[in-house]
Amino acid sequence: MGIRVYKPTSAGRRNSSVNDYADLTTTKPEKSLCRRIKKTGGRNHHGVITARFRGGGARKIYRIIDFKRNKDGVSAKVATIEYDPNRNCFISLLHYADGEKRYILTPQGVKPGDRLESGLSCEPKIGNAMPLEAIPAGMEIHNIEMTAGQGGKLVRGAGNAARIVAKEGDWVTIILPSGEMRMLRKECRATIGRLSNPDHQNVRIGKAGRKRHMGRKPHVSGNAMNPVDHPLGGGEGHRGGGRHPCSPTGVLAKGGKTRNPRNTSNKRIIRRRKNKRQGQLVL
Repeated sequence: MGIRVYKPTSAGRRNSSVNDYADLTTTKPEKSLCRRIKKTGGRNHHGVITARFRGGGARKIYRIIDFKRNKDGVSAKVATIEYDPNRNCFISLLHYADGEKRYILTPQGVKPGDRLESGLSCEPKIGNAMPLEAIPAGMEIHNIEMTAGQGGKLVRGAGNAARIVAKEGDWVTIILPSGEMRMLRKECRATIGRLSNPDHQNVRIGKAGRKRHMGRKPHVSGNAMNPVDHPLGGGEGHRGGGRHPCSPTGVLAKGGKTRNPRNTSNKRIIRRRKNKRQGQLVL
């Protein structure tokens, strides 16, 4: 797997590249695990735009992913590795011994023909899903549950992995890719290994048209608008705005706290994620 760089045959080709998708084994998804997606264009049920600069784009079919990995004691064979337009990592189709089929997020190193399992008593190898209490400390994990039985919520992006650093009583301490260190219940499940498609971050879009294919419209800055359209608009030429960056409705865009203070999982954070701007930890 790698990145294929285009020859600069035009201005749009000059700075663009694509994934070569060498690891994929099929282009046709499993029909029984597919559902239609109705596009919203960023609008709610009143027709009002609540997410700006969205709309259009290529049509997508949603693949139903097994984030819970709760089929214990039944061995599964990896049938295919496929592209999923709804996420940046690859997905794998599992054929279980009892005839059921399920999609999972593909870990790095898993190939068609491999055997995967889930449960407390399975072997701790790449692709197997187990409770955190059964996974040896120091192993890389992904698709981690925050509440037992709820399904994986953490570490689901291409090339990412968390790591188990300690176990104490009913709690397991992990380090997330962001640098955040938090505690989770030992009953929460996770899948062993690092997620596939790590080269996703190295792909260069190259031109505006590819973003339109993804359903993203041009993002217009506030100070380029008129005063009637945005609080930062107007002025002779481009002005700094005279106030902090904000949305068209005046909601501050930077520095505001977005985490719900009533979220009980905040109490289990030992160390906050890294502050990338200053290159140090925020405690």
